[in-house]
Amino acid sequence: MDRGLDAGQLLGLGEGASPLMMLVWVLPVVLLVFYGQRIQLYVTSGEIKKGIRRLDAYGSESRGELVAYVRGLAPGSDPEGRVDRFLDYFTIMPVDADPAGIIGKIRHTVRSREGATRRHIEAAIPGIGRPELARAQALLEVASSLRMMHKAINHAYLTAKRQRNYPLILPLQMLLPTVLENAEAMMGAIPAFRAGQPVGDGIGPMAVGRMMVGLEKEEAALETVAARTELEGRRLLLIKARGPEPTVGRPADALEAAAAAGPVDAVVMVDAALKLEGEESATIAHGFGAAMGGIGTERFQIEEIAAKRGAPVVSIVVRESVGEALSLMTEEVADLAEEVGARAREAALDAAQEGQTVAVIGVGNTSGVGQ
Repeated sequence: MDRGLDAGQLLGLGEGASPLMMLVWVLPVVLLVFYGQRIQLYVTSGEIKKGIRRLDAYGSESRGELVAYVRGLAPGSDPEGRVDRFLDYFTIMPVDADPAGIIGKIRHTVRSREGATRRHIEAAIPGIGRPELARAQALLEVASSLRMMHKAINHAYLTAKRQRNYPLILPLQMLLPTVLENAEAMMGAIPAFRAGQPVGDGIGPMAVGRMMVGLEKEEAALETVAARTELEGRRLLLIKARGPEPTVGRPADALEAAAAAGPVDAVVMVDAALKLEGEESATIAHGFGAAMGGIGTERFQIEEIAAKRGAPVVSIVVRESVGEALSLMTEEVADLAEEVGARAREAALDAAQEGQTVAVIGVGNTSGVGQ
């Protein structure tokens, strides 16, 4: 008894096989060989289009939130035209072919945009208060970022589709989940900014702000305050963005002014940090170097000041996901504020000797966080 079974018999392609069975098995192979890439492009395109529609919806919703907020501050006004004009503004980074002095140029470009944003909002809402101005500016940045994300992803998708270029669409498919995660996190920040509530990124200013309670505060830089105290023979210079409006301030300028007026022997930075996949949220970690996000100009400035003075820079961070960092602060993160402050004091004692000065900087957005 022959128990062997060859591939032709298994697929129905042996002797006497019907043309229909041959067509059933051969046609898909031919289609996959010659049109497999195009079929995959259509399947992938459907997934990407869903993501692009979500980004478009986020952009429209954030714009509507901004317009509603501005209209609420200035009843009877029609801010839509002014808002739409500014949402389409773009920023061109300086030429970096010759990198010497590039940080200063980037800082100037970014701060020029920030100044223009404030002037546009003040023109749209005459007599606007400082907290409302900061909230409107934060909402405008969120809406502008979401619109730019949608435009960039949509441009890449349409280019790949027009050229029927599957290799070009593959990176877009891999990148889209991360883009959507960031977009959803930014959407989560809108209610917190409008209501003046803390976001996860504010744990640094919250911890340092609690260290400032009862101390005399001074204006150290634009939207930045400082206070001085002592700890076991060390002089502490506490720096954070001015709350409770949503701003990150200019802590590097405050540190530079302090360093010009007197010695700064060590720097302790407190900030939120994005956790790695698999790490637990709301956990504290210690490290070396300047913990600060953004485009890098502020961090560069702090590193320059510390390096010139031989001051060690240590950091204390609270691990969070991107969603936790940008949306309403969770109870688990808020409960760490006192412990983070205690860790900052310990770090100051370790980094400096008696009679020396330690700058403790709370880095992050101070929405809903006073001092």
